[in-house]
Amino acid sequence: MGERCGWAGPDPIYLAYHDTDWGVPEYDSRALWEKLVLDGFQAGLSWITILKKRENFREAFAGFDPNIIATWGEAEVETLLQNKGIIRHRGKIEATIGNARVWQNIEQRVGFDTFLWNYIGGAPVQNRFERQEDVPAFTALSTQISKDLKKEGFRFCGPTIVYAFMEAVGMVNDHLVTCPRYAEVAAMTRD
Repeated sequence: MGERCGWAGPDPIYLAYHDTDWGVPEYDSRALWEKLVLDGFQAGLSWITILKKRENFREAFAGFDPNIIATWGEAEVETLLQNKGIIRHRGKIEATIGNARVWQNIEQRVGFDTFLWNYIGGAPVQNRFERQEDVPAFTALSTQISKDLKKEGFRFCGPTIVYAFMEAVGMVNDHLVTCPRYAEVAAMTRD
């Protein structure tokens, strides 16, 4: 049995995330939106900060139901800015509300899941990286998706954020080939 991806340790919350969640193909529109929002909140911070606050985020943001969040305004922004359990960044909070409205438009038009997965033909890209330093921070595809999301009205979705999101939701399998999760994730397909 090989070693886990190097970024995954040693904190138990990181290990659990790596071993159960990261890289697993996600096809649910709402869950995809939640993960993209959380990746946006992570900008400038470490991912473990987000992981440790993820349940607080879910509670504060109504279970990441974009249909609820899309109705929010300044009163909810002010309430969230007082919530010590989340990242209290006005721009990111306001972007989440705006992104919920954009999600609704895309969801109604084509489905947010379809919008994203169509970039790769509906099946995860199986990269074969052997060393962590070979994994890119962004790609031409994440740059294109970022541009297209921004054109739709999304904020906090630059190419690096989008690539981290693509890894997290299994659009690309960036587990190292020496990691036990590589083959497990590679075998996961849409039912």
